[in-house]
Amino acid sequence: MAAKILAFAGTTRTDALNKKLIRVAAAAAREAGADVTLIDLRDLPMPLYDGDLEAKDGIPPNAMKLKELMLAHRGLLISTGEYNSSITGVLKNAIDWASRSSPGEAELACYKDKVVALLSASPGMLGGMRAMMAVRSILGNIGALVIPEQLALGRAHEAFEADGSLKDPKRAAAVSKVVTALVRIVAKLS
Repeated sequence: MAAKILAFAGTTRTDALNKKLIRVAAAAAREAGADVTLIDLRDLPMPLYDGDLEAKDGIPPNAMKLKELMLAHRGLLISTGEYNSSITGVLKNAIDWASRSSPGEAELACYKDKVVALLSASPGMLGGMRAMMAVRSILGNIGALVIPEQLALGRAHEAFEADGSLKDPKRAAAVSKVVTALVRIVAKLS
């Protein structure tokens, strides 16, 4: 059975560098034999997490859709943007809503026993490394297995061809290395 992986970027901007990177990574995961579902968080707008809102109205419909997708996949492939040296608000909000338990659901069900690979892209030299480390910490603390293989793509605004592929074969190989590790581990655990 093919490894089931949910892939998304932690940003909503249409031409975001991390959306370009997640498309490259999703294609590499498919080439490695995975069954990949690529989503865009822009298609799942959610209010800012608020415990009072949750108590009053429950988990919002788009947060439920995200949770259903996460529960249906064993692996998560995330490319995070970096805003002001940390995680993007949209990614943190998605993580927070997906962490909320539905009635009858185990605590942190969307994260327990999930295998996660992280990527980041930024115009800066660090390539979003600070945000990636923050996401690693958050996901590790809520029960996900975040694999050690990762990629921070620095100077990412110069990294892509017009068709969305990576210009440098070494960088493309680095993406494949991370993704292949994710696919291999998910397949072993499935």
